Amino acid sequence: MSDQNPVFIPGPTNIPDRLRYAMSIQTMDHRAPDFIELLEPLLCDLKKVFKTTSGKVITFPASGTGGWEAAITNSLSPGDKILAARCGMFSQRWIDLCQRHNLDVEIIECDWGEGAPADLYGERLAADKSHQIKAVLVTHNETATGVRSDVGAVRRAMDAAGHPALLFVDCVSSLASMDFRMDEWGVDLAVTGSQKGFMLATGMAIIGVSPKALDAARAAGCPRTFFDFGDMASANGKGGFPYTPPLQIMFGLRASLDMLFEEGLENVFARHTRIAEGVRKAVQAWGLELCAKRRALCSDTVSAIYVPEGFDSDVLTSHIFDAYGVSFGVGLGRMAGRAFRIGHLGSLTDVMMLSGLATVEMAMADLGYPVEIGSGTRAAQEHYRTTAQAQLRRAA
Repeated sequence: MSDQNPVFIPGPTNIPDRLRYAMSIQTMDHRAPDFIELLEPLLCDLKKVFKTTSGKVITFPASGTGGWEAAITNSLSPGDKILAARCGMFSQRWIDLCQRHNLDVEIIECDWGEGAPADLYGERLAADKSHQIKAVLVTHNETATGVRSDVGAVRRAMDAAGHPALLFVDCVSSLASMDFRMDEWGVDLAVTGSQKGFMLATGMAIIGVSPKALDAARAAGCPRTFFDFGDMASANGKGGFPYTPPLQIMFGLRASLDMLFEEGLENVFARHTRIAEGVRKAVQAWGLELCAKRRALCSDTVSAIYVPEGFDSDVLTSHIFDAYGVSFGVGLGRMAGRAFRIGHLGSLTDVMMLSGLATVEMAMADLGYPVEIGSGTRAAQEHYRTTAQAQLRRAA
């Protein structure tokens, strides 16, 4: 029966039955005239989630990593200089991807637990008088550390420096769960995937592309075939795909968007904030610390939590799975053995979250942690109980 337990990892996330049923369809002909009846509204409605009216949405059968590669190869040329902050495992992986494509990456080193430093971005860009830097990379929500970055502040720093670089944002673990404003923040390429806030199986990279990024794609010299924006946009414009599309996920995405719009995007964001705050109150009651160094940096989709000195977080997550059949996120990179992660995004309610917090407490008690069993659950209960009616009023 353990397969009925929700997962509390930062993705893939729990798949609602409604979406599982939507993906359980028979094969159809993606070259038939009626395919456009699925494709065109899907691309249009995805723009509403990115909050763009001027940009396009381009999708590929891939994960978020494929989306990273598509963004890089379609807008840059080998040898181009880019600016990126290394503040967690996923920002590091994006840097590594760029370096493997023979891009010259200027790295701003940050403490894990900090966000992208807009002031340092501004300083580096202001010093680049000849505009050698072609792109700026920002991880909106660092999944390894549970830290959100202020993308709008980075854009303001770019504008203050008068720099024309493209702004790339990884919003894989934030889009459709946390507010994202592509047009307002001047984002040129925003990358996400189907398996996080959209509550689906892994298999679709989803990219918001600004007009400026589309112009850059015409001159980009990085090789690409499968991930070519031009091929995909041209085929989409005629109601098709340049190759076989992930039909089942596309039908699931249609149902996912319907669910998000029925709840209302602002209500979706409020639900994630409310659930995340309950987790933060539980962590405080346990006497543990978040990786995020300040409240303003705390992610509403994932919390990374340090275990006490002398304990191994990997032992904790393994014990939770072995004893109780529930998955939590392990510590990645520098966080391995030091922290575990609670994913609280996608298809999740406060009641589901309480079950996860109670499970963590049982496991910590089993392993002799200096944590009073029930303390974190009680703190979260008080938060959820006293905020439930306000949440219901917003949803009405």
